[in-house]
Amino acid sequence: MKTFTLLFAAFLLMLLVWVIYRSKVKKSGYEVPSAFPTHWQKFLLNKVYFYTALSAKEKARFESTIQQFLKRIRITGIDTEVTDEDRLLVASSAVIPIFAFPKWEYDTLYEVLLYPDLFSEEFDFKGHDREISGLVGTGGAIDHVVIFSKPALWMGFDNQSDKHNVGIHEFVHLFDKQDGDLDGIPAILMENQAVLPWLHLIKSKTDDIISGKSDLNPYGAVSKVEFLAIAGEYFFERPVLLQEKHPELYKAMASIFQVDLAEQRKN
Repeated sequence: MKTFTLLFAAFLLMLLVWVIYRSKVKKSGYEVPSAFPTHWQKFLLNKVYFYTALSAKEKARFESTIQQFLKRIRITGIDTEVTDEDRLLVASSAVIPIFAFPKWEYDTLYEVLLYPDLFSEEFDFKGHDREISGLVGTGGAIDHVVIFSKPALWMGFDNQSDKHNVGIHEFVHLFDKQDGDLDGIPAILMENQAVLPWLHLIKSKTDDIISGKSDLNPYGAVSKVEFLAIAGEYFFERPVLLQEKHPELYKAMASIFQVDLAEQRKN
């Protein structure tokens, strides 16, 4: 009788764990094809250079990760239509920074909003003072949301040589936030005890930006958080150039994102 009671209690516990797990699983509401469509592959080859440079095996993993992202994360258009191509660019932006971390997910992200244009700090995309192209929610009603200007998202992939990509920029912020803090210090730096060298490098590069001696995006001088994001954009868009102009920064980026992109592109 005692054994039966213990087994029944264990069963109830397992059932409770399963119910809690299912309640936390987020679904996007979008019907993701079970097989990655050929026209999706062609679109990625045309628009996403990171994908183009991958081996056949890596391309398949990239595609699978995109499917998983689209199954879990809702993508909503605000006064704009959301196409499959929009979804692929959002998902690619998300996958690129964490591609070397197959077990990672953006646990704090539930939804991506696409706006028809740039927006203001009040989230107005029709009035004046609209300068924001992307934003990671950090509290309140948008705590688990990322917002993009749809035209800006596309522009980031249309020009893959300008070192700017708002999609990658915002998802680097989420990569940074994986340890719970949006502070410009990714968890991997903490694990490798490389925080102080990273902070010294940021200070040095920020000084160069302020004195006009750098080709890094001036926005990186705003804070450690923004420096990591603009360096991430540069790394994923122009890794060979970053290695040539900023070898120490390139080495840090390759360590943070666990991939030697310059070596891949040279081959």
